[in-house]
Order: sequence, then structure tokens, then C-alpha cells
Amino acid sequence: MDHLRHRFEILDDHRALMRTRRIANRGVLVLSILAIALLAGCQTSALGRRQFKMMSETEMSEMGASAFTQISKQTPPSRDALANAKVTCVANAITQTLSGVDSRTGWEVRVFADDTPNAFALPGGKIGVNTGLLKVARTQGQLAAVIGHEITHVTQGHANERVSTELATNSALQILAVAANASSPGYGQLVGLLGAGVQVGVLLPFNRTQEREADLIGLDLMATAGFDPRESVTLWQNMAQAGGGQPPEFLSTHPSYGTRMHDLEARMPIALPLYEDAKARGRAPRCY
Repeated sequence: MDHLRHRFEILDDHRALMRTRRIANRGVLVLSILAIALLAGCQTSALGRRQFKMMSETEMSEMGASAFTQISKQTPPSRDALANAKVTCVANAITQTLSGVDSRTGWEVRVFADDTPNAFALPGGKIGVNTGLLKVARTQGQLAAVIGHEITHVTQGHANERVSTELATNSALQILAVAANASSPGYGQLVGLLGAGVQVGVLLPFNRTQEREADLIGLDLMATAGFDPRESVTLWQNMAQAGGGQPPEFLSTHPSYGTRMHDLEARMPIALPLYEDAKARGRAPRCY
């Protein structure tokens, strides 16, 4: 009897293994379909990177306006006239150099009374800067590096990409749940691993790619507006001193400080001629 029981246990284990493999194969098929959909809907960024966008610009602008209204309700505006003048001057100098659709955007700039060294830009032309950032971005060039970075997120449609990718990923995992037998042994573990794999393998590095793109295109933007691009490196040195430790880069949505500074330095042969050309054209902001 023990011998037969052992054989049945082996058979059950084999069946469970085969069921798990079938689920995994279905998962691979679903994710392959997702990959094909991503490639089919690709556009191209300013750096030649392929992008996937499902949302219309109108939808993204409405989402941006709604988010900006919510932030404005939660965080009071700064009454510091000098801080407002500095931020508005830098932002305007950059937005005035934009071309195409972005040049027709009615950019709105607001300074928030918040000690957190942060800034953002939202679809629809909303720019927010916390007063705390001015303690780290100590010169107009350093502030221009931040604002140029944030504006790039908007002009390159990064929010649209993030929303589209997460929608597509969640849809694929839901399809997998329907395709697989939820009562199968190992199903929960498999879906959990797929979810973690998507987060670490797709969404996080995808966001890091966007951050790098915003750094590099933002560097070009600040230089074209007449701000010294070399100050972007100094900014990240300040950030490193103020920010303390960071999580491992492969588990972070942002590149490490060292990586950012290295990439910015490598971009200088492109940015510096833009800066020199801007000066020759008389673009010399005096915001600080």
C-alpha cells in the first residue's frame, strides 16, 4: 500500500507540475501579446526611443489639470515674492524656447510653500515648484536643470507612457487570471511572481529610462534658454548631499546620483554648443 501511495503522490506531483507549466505557458503567451501590442502602438521620443501611448492629449491634459487642482488644495501657495519671481523667470525662459504644440501651451507656474526639495510638471502645462527646492537649487542654472527636466516629462509624453503601460500590464495579468485555472496548485505563487517580475523587470527600468531622457533633453532645454548646462551636475551634487542614502538602483524608479552626473557629463558636448549659441542670440536670463 505504501508503494502504491507513493506512486499516486508522484503522479499527483507530476499533474500539478504540468498544470503549472500550462499556466506559465499561457502567461508567456499573454505577455507576448502585450509586447506585440506595445510595439504596434509605438511612437518615437526626441532621443529616438520607441514609446507606447494609449491616451489622447486631451485626456492627459484633463488628468493633469485635475491633479494640479488637487495639489493646490492640499498645499498652500508661497507668498514669498522673491521665490515666485525666481521660479517664474526661469520657467518662462525655458518655455519660451519650446516649439510646435508645446510652444502654444499656456504654461502655468506656481510656487508652493513646502520645505520638500521637489518640483513637477503635469500634462496641460502645469508647473509646480516647492520653496524647499530653492535651498538645494541655489543658482538660476541649477533651478533651470530641475524645471527643464520636469518640462521634458510633459513634452515627451512620459505620463501618457506610464498610464498606458500600467493599463496594458494590468489588463494582461487579468487575462492571465481568466485563462488559468485559479484553483490549480501553484497558481497564486505564479501570478505573484509574474506581478513582481513585471514591476522589477518592466515598470521600474521603464521609469528609469524616462528619468534619464528627462535629464538629457532637459539639459538641452536649459542650455537653449541660455542657462549654463554645467550647473546641472552641481545640482545633483547638492541633491546627493541633501538626499542621503538611496535604494539600489535596480529597485528604484530613478537613476542613482552618480549615474545621473555621469550621463549629464557625457551629454555636455551637445549641450555646451547650444548654450554658446543661446548667448550669441542674446539669451542671457537674469533670474537670480
